[in-house]
Amino acid sequence: MSTPDITLYTWPTPNGFKVSITLEELELPYKVEAIDISTNRQKEEWFLKINPNGRIPAITDGEQRVFESGAILLYLTDKYDKERKISYPPGTPEYYEQLGWIMWQMGGLGPMQGQANHFSVYAPVRSDYAIRRYVDETKRLYDVLEARLIESPFLAGDKYTIADIICFGWVRSSRIHLDFNLGNWPSLNKWFETISKRPAVQKGLKVPPPSKTEEEWKNILADARKRILSKENTDRY
Repeated sequence: MSTPDITLYTWPTPNGFKVSITLEELELPYKVEAIDISTNRQKEEWFLKINPNGRIPAITDGEQRVFESGAILLYLTDKYDKERKISYPPGTPEYYEQLGWIMWQMGGLGPMQGQANHFSVYAPVRSDYAIRRYVDETKRLYDVLEARLIESPFLAGDKYTIADIICFGWVRSSRIHLDFNLGNWPSLNKWFETISKRPAVQKGLKVPPPSKTEEEWKNILADARKRILSKENTDRY
């Protein structure tokens, strides 16, 4: 196995945590470059050479660049998880189950919950239609997770893998941004609590170091939701 020369370009977001947690689980050495997305640093020319889409996270490993969080997790496990600690071997049925959940998160959970977060917390105007549409779709996707986790302890099978890591940060975010009660999905809640206790997960959630505690963010975002709901609904039908 080649020696890693990894730099992680990231910010404390659900997508950023996917990669820092994976690196910690694999016990790989890495450097961190904090990319404060509130300043649009991710749009600067130097960063666009690493990720042409101007989004975090991204990594470089020597001369190799890898962008898009799903691609990064597959790269790291393909290259460095030779013992298959958090992944299944390519070509196996479990590998394709793992791949399915990765694509499901990238195409469904992330985009839909991201829109729910935006319209519930960050939008400059109030749209009840958009809030309802995306929050309801996020809840439907949580129902999908619940159904899977009733029949399986982890998303890809009997062991914890990058399929779980890629979803974990978004599930964690739902309690902060959307005030979801995970107790409404008992199997999902059990899965979440199990993963939350992993030392590598706890380390990965501190990369880069957060400026506020989870409880502080929860209070700030609760106030933001109230501000949006205090505005006049802009929907026109």
